[in-house]
Amino acid sequence: MFRAYITPSCAERACVSLGFGDGNTFFIERIDGIVLFDSVCHEPCENLRSTLSPRAGSLQYMTQALAEREDFRSLVDHLEGVTIWIVSEPGEFEYISSGFEDIWGFPPEEIEDDIGRLIESIHPDDRERVARGIRQSREHRVSEESYEARIVRPDGDVRWGLTRQFPIRDDDDNLTKIVGVTTDITKEKRREQELEALNRIVRHDIRNDMSVILGWAEVLQTQIDDTEDEHLRRILNAGRHVVELTEVARDYAETVVSGGEIESKSVSLRSVLEEELTLRRDSYPAAEFDAVGEIPDVDVMANEMLGSVFRNLLNNAVQHNDKETPVVEVDCELHEESVDVRVSDNGPGIPDKQKGAIFGKEQKGLGSAGTGMGLYLVQTLVEGYGGDVRVEDNSPTGCVFTVRLPRAN
Repeated sequence: MFRAYITPSCAERACVSLGFGDGNTFFIERIDGIVLFDSVCHEPCENLRSTLSPRAGSLQYMTQALAEREDFRSLVDHLEGVTIWIVSEPGEFEYISSGFEDIWGFPPEEIEDDIGRLIESIHPDDRERVARGIRQSREHRVSEESYEARIVRPDGDVRWGLTRQFPIRDDDDNLTKIVGVTTDITKEKRREQELEALNRIVRHDIRNDMSVILGWAEVLQTQIDDTEDEHLRRILNAGRHVVELTEVARDYAETVVSGGEIESKSVSLRSVLEEELTLRRDSYPAAEFDAVGEIPDVDVMANEMLGSVFRNLLNNAVQHNDKETPVVEVDCELHEESVDVRVSDNGPGIPDKQKGAIFGKEQKGLGSAGTGMGLYLVQTLVEGYGGDVRVEDNSPTGCVFTVRLPRAN
C-alpha cells in the first residue's frame, strides 16, 4: 500500500488532499503538512511544489490528474483507509476511488447513480447530517467543512468516517465540482472509547476504593504503637499517591480524547526522580534501585505526568526481569539544552527486531497483559514535552531506556 510511505507518526491520520507537480511526480498533503513522492521510485522529492493546499489549487490539479492520468488514479486507488470522491452534478458522482469499498464494504458502483444507497449506509443518528450536505450541494450552498459519521457496512460492522469536502468554483464563483476525502478513523474512535472507559474506572472505581483504604488506615494510625507506625506511614503515602495519580490520569485521558496538545511547564527533575525511586523501593523491596551519581538539580519541560514516565520505566525494569535480584540503575547526563535520563536493568533485554515496536499502541490493548500501553504512554508524554525516548542493549545483559527531556529556560 502506498500509505506505507507516509511518515509513520502520521500514517493513521491519513492525507487530506492529493495532487501532482511538474513531470511524473505526485504529492500527498497530510494534516500536518505535505510529503512529496516521485511516482516511479516513491522516494521523497524536494524539487516539487511545497505549499499547495486546497485553497491554492491542489484540488484542481487532483481532479485534472484523476481525469487524465491513469498512473495518478492508480496511486489514489491504493491509499488504504482513504477514499476520494468528486461530484460534478447534484446527487451524481463523477469519480469515487477504490478505497470506498474498504470503508463501506460494498463497491462504489452501487452509489454512483443511487445516492439513496449511500444515505442508507449511514448510521440513523448521523444520516440527517449527510443528507443535509447532499441537499446543500443541490442548492449550490456548499462550503468547505469536515464532519464525522458512522457507516454501517452490509455485515453490520460499524466504521467511523471523517469527511472533508471542498467546493471548486470557477472565476465567476459558480460551483463546478465538490471534492471530498473520507478517512477511516475507526481505530481512533475506538481508542477514544477505551480511554473514556479507563477514565471512568480511574476516577470512580479506583479512587473510591482508595478512599476507603485510606480512611481505615487513618483510623488504625491512632491505635498502633510506634514500632508499627512506619509500615502504616508507607501504606498511607502510597495510597495518597494513587489518589493523586487518578487526577493526573483523568487529565491525560481527557487531553488525548479531546485531541488537545500536552501542555508543558517547568518541572524539577530531581524532585520527580527521587520521589519515584522512593516509591519503587517501597513497592519492590526485593529489587535494587540505585541512582548513579547525583541527580542534577535542574528543571525540565514536562508536566505532572513526568512521574508516570519514570514509574512505567522503573516498573518495567523489574516486572520483566528474570534475575533473583533485579537491579535497576538511574543516571543522568546534562547537555546545554536537554537532559538524558537513563534507566538500566540487568534483565533479559529486548530482541533487536522488537525494539522498534515496543512503543506502538497497537502492540497491546487495554485488556492485554504486559506493558504495551505503559510504554506507549511513555513515548506519547515524552514526545509531547518535545523530547524523545529510545531503547538500547545493556552490558552484559538487560536494556537501557534513555529519555531525553528539554531543559526549561
